[in-house]
Amino acid sequence: MAEGILELSSATWEKEVLNSKGVIMVDFWAPWCGPCRIIAPTIEELAKEYAGKIRVGKLNTDENPDIATKYGIMGIPTIMFFKDGKRVDQVVGVVPKSTLKNKIESILGA
Repeated sequence: MAEGILELSSATWEKEVLNSKGVIMVDFWAPWCGPCRIIAPTIEELAKEYAGKIRVGKLNTDENPDIATKYGIMGIPTIMFFKDGKRVDQVVGVVPKSTLKNKIESILGA
């Protein structure tokens, strides 16, 4: 996993996401997913740019299907934003970095 990115799992989900304070951006992905590989460098850049302001995590949907099912993940990549343990926004598919930055900024400003 890249620097500054949490590897999330069913075992760590409650502690790292639901019980955490502040903002966490979660990338739902799988190793076989081409679009997931396309957006991965953008996720890594945002993790560095917003270090100390938000946390960034990745959840492998193949290894943690229970979490993917719980949140109704139908397509990956799905990027979900949580604030103080509550889901506040999400994006499905490959989107420009500016789209994700705008979401982060609006959540931080809220």
